[in-house]
Amino acid sequence: MGMEMESYSSNTTGAMDEKEKLSTTRRKGGLVTMPFIIANEAFEKVASYGVLPNMIFYLMKGYNLSFAKANYVLFLWSAATNFTPTLGAFLADSYLGRFLTISLGCIFSVLGMTVLWLTAMIPGAKPQSCNLIPPCKSATAGQLGLLISSFGLMSIGAGGIRSASMAFGADQLDNKDNPDNERVQESYFGWYYAATSISVLVAFTGIVYIQDKMGMKVGFGVPAILMFLSALLFFLASSFYIKHKATKSLLTGLVQVTVAAYKNRKLALAPLDSSSYHHRKGSRNTGPTEKLMFLNKACVLRNPEDVTPSGVALDPWSLCTVEQVEELKALIRVIPIWSTGIMMSINTSQSSFPVLQASSMNRHVTSNFQIPAGSFVMFMMITISGWLVLYDRAILPLASKIRGKPVRIGTKARMGIGLFFTGLSMVISGVVESVRRRKAVEQGFLNDPQALVDMSAMWLVPQYVAGGFAEAFNAIGQIEFYYSEFPRTMSSVASSLFGLGMAVANVLASAVLSTVDRYTKGEGKESWVSSNINKGRYENYYWLLSILSCVNLICFIFCSWAYGPCADDVKKEDDIEGNELEEISQLRPRTPLRVMPA
Repeated sequence: MGMEMESYSSNTTGAMDEKEKLSTTRRKGGLVTMPFIIANEAFEKVASYGVLPNMIFYLMKGYNLSFAKANYVLFLWSAATNFTPTLGAFLADSYLGRFLTISLGCIFSVLGMTVLWLTAMIPGAKPQSCNLIPPCKSATAGQLGLLISSFGLMSIGAGGIRSASMAFGADQLDNKDNPDNERVQESYFGWYYAATSISVLVAFTGIVYIQDKMGMKVGFGVPAILMFLSALLFFLASSFYIKHKATKSLLTGLVQVTVAAYKNRKLALAPLDSSSYHHRKGSRNTGPTEKLMFLNKACVLRNPEDVTPSGVALDPWSLCTVEQVEELKALIRVIPIWSTGIMMSINTSQSSFPVLQASSMNRHVTSNFQIPAGSFVMFMMITISGWLVLYDRAILPLASKIRGKPVRIGTKARMGIGLFFTGLSMVISGVVESVRRRKAVEQGFLNDPQALVDMSAMWLVPQYVAGGFAEAFNAIGQIEFYYSEFPRTMSSVASSLFGLGMAVANVLASAVLSTVDRYTKGEGKESWVSSNINKGRYENYYWLLSILSCVNLICFIFCSWAYGPCADDVKKEDDIEGNELEEISQLRPRTPLRVMPA
């Protein structure tokens, strides 16, 4: 009897502890945490994006770097900033958890912004300015080291915040007991991306305007303060957050398939419909597909004792599941199409060129107000947001009404249209620069790169509009393509592929610029990308990018044909019911405006 009472008491206590734990969990999270999480991401965007547009001038005039060398620095900084979120996502999933990852990101971002602000405040942190008129004193190793350390800290910080912020917010609202859970999540994503878009707009207008009018001491100080507020707001709500522990990362599983396939390379493959392949318990996929069959050896079950009674492999580095193998196959198959999107990111990353062009042109809107050179990128943002609203709310419904059935443009078709527009933007840029340089020479400004050419900077708007259409079609098409082709378990990989492509594009853009600079100067010849924009031949550089874009479009058409039909195309549009269209609309990822390389 005593044992029974003790057992009953123990069970009751356990049940009460479980209920108390669930009650505590439910008290955490929810809508009350949203302002803190969204504000954290918004302020980080304003701070980090706000320092980018005028950074080319800061490096050229403050550190006496040539235009080409300043761009190398910016390209590599952007590459690091675009790569670290992928690394951050892996660390958050596998080791640190999302809360700790964001927390470390906030700390590193504040430190980076503060160090960057100190480079403007401390007189000895930069060489004496010479306005690019030789001879110029080069920056010392210590001065450059301080600057590069600020870039590195900000890149690490961005990797921590951007990799986990959106998913961390979704964790706070994910309540399976709530019948409106899906609608709440959808509303959250909408507010999240709206805040992100507004933040980028504020950065490219307000922060850039402050830098132009008050200088870099104030212009870097304001982003540093905003970044501090970003971290403060996030930490203030620490006790209200739901903090999930880190679990096994999908990326680890993909690496395990590669290792297991190599270890089992000498094994003979069994028929695909046999029971000799290890699969997850209860899964419908009992055998792998015929594509990339060499990877099938990773899931060959040699001995039933290699798997526990619960269906888990004793050594996941020697035996993987069929699902893991198919996930890696899906990733490998999209890589050729993914690689064609890099060219668009290379074109987009040439943000310093139009800023330098705008600074040499008439930017006055009225006699008393002129648009800052770094703010012209807002025309790209306006194009992207305007087209997305028009496409989703007007064009598709009207076309569906006219045809009497649902109408949509496939993801690969949109990606191809975007690649066409990115090439067109480079052609337009080359034409405008050719006209601008000819006017500069005719007006006697060949040796004066800081002179204002009698030509309106509004001539730059068409190239930004074309670039905006390229982003709206290709960038969003890419992300939807990844989400539709990958299993739901690979959503984190789908979201990180795009950023990884941008990082690769920044490195390649640096290599292209370095090659052009090296082979177009010497023996009395001026480099195409000279610091003197009137002596350089920027239009030739744009023509080169146009040719590369044309070749890339042809490669995309071939890769698209070789890939075959997408998952979205398997079912014909005629067979899509209204409720399925609504489901597709809900699953379509909303994409933040990507208007700068970082």
